[in-house]
Amino acid sequence: MRTILFTGKGGVGKTTVAAATAVRVAQRGARTLVMSTDSAHSLGDSFGVTLGDRPVEVAPGCRAAEPDAQRRLERSWGDIRGYLREVMEWAGVDSIEADELSLLPGVEEVVALTEIAAIRRRGDVDVLVVDCAPTAETIRLLSLPDVLAWYMARVFPAGRRLSRALGPVVSRVARVPIADDAVFASVERLYADLSAVRDILRDHRRSSARLVVNPEKMVVAEARRTATYLSLFGYRVDAVVANRVLPDALTDPWFDSWRASQAEHLETISTSFAPAQVLRAELAAGEIVGLDALGRFAASLYDDLDPSAVLATGDPLRVRSEHGRRILEVELPFATKDELDVAATADELFVRVGPYRRAILLPDSLRGREVVNVALTDGTLRVSFDR
Repeated sequence: MRTILFTGKGGVGKTTVAAATAVRVAQRGARTLVMSTDSAHSLGDSFGVTLGDRPVEVAPGCRAAEPDAQRRLERSWGDIRGYLREVMEWAGVDSIEADELSLLPGVEEVVALTEIAAIRRRGDVDVLVVDCAPTAETIRLLSLPDVLAWYMARVFPAGRRLSRALGPVVSRVARVPIADDAVFASVERLYADLSAVRDILRDHRRSSARLVVNPEKMVVAEARRTATYLSLFGYRVDAVVANRVLPDALTDPWFDSWRASQAEHLETISTSFAPAQVLRAELAAGEIVGLDALGRFAASLYDDLDPSAVLATGDPLRVRSEHGRRILEVELPFATKDELDVAATADELFVRVGPYRRAILLPDSLRGREVVNVALTDGTLRVSFDR
């Protein structure tokens, strides 16, 4: 199953681009599903239809859905939420407030993301197009499997053993609610689902992210940061869509300064996001709503290009040999030395860029070796290990 994620700063038109891409892919004969993981769904608005949890056909060969995160939440988070509610009520929180507080911020989007693995298991979709939340939320969601993996490996087993050993005593003495096996099993299921999603999205032969931008300074700056953070966590950006470019037909001098500004930012986009392919979409004369408008937009955007093709390849993380030494390389486009921090243990490499940190489990060939040099050159972090 080919999977394409679309994200971008709020308001740049990513939902329109995702919907149009799905329509174009279906026109080429692929069984296509487009879904939204944004809690503020607007995918149905793009098609001019009402969407729900169950996929419905919006064009020949193309289905669309806005997953019901609440229903999946009860299935995946129910036991965990029940335990959190008990703890809060024990602490004196009103039962209604405890019920609200037990729903952690962002958990609905997390649960919606796990639907990707379920779709792949069903096997009835050739191309999945995902209209993601704006960039900050998307990065946070895509980084979660790595964060949870570290917790599951280091903390979870000890916590479960401690709960089994001391739980009955603590519960009798202090009347504190103790997590039971059902709660731990729920955490394990959620981790398994998120791990499956991570493995799907890091398969660069079949999955990639695409950034939607407007040729504006703030939007391009955020897209550059997004590309850095996605690469840190191992996700490949294969295309950047420059949306709402002023068409040549606009010749009124009133647009001259705007056009000059766009030209400057388009040059930045074209030269700095390689090897990702840059696609351009002109500013439309009206709203892009409905199947016909989406089809015209997609035809202009992709022309003869197959929208489902992998437009840039390569693994953002790789190991190679140089002069007898093993070097771990991590692509970090646009990262600077000032925002970079690297630390290592015998079996892990910890890389922090800005607010995001990833723990990279070292391959067997690097475990136990000492780090002898760290360098950031041309957007790539190179960590050299001793022989």
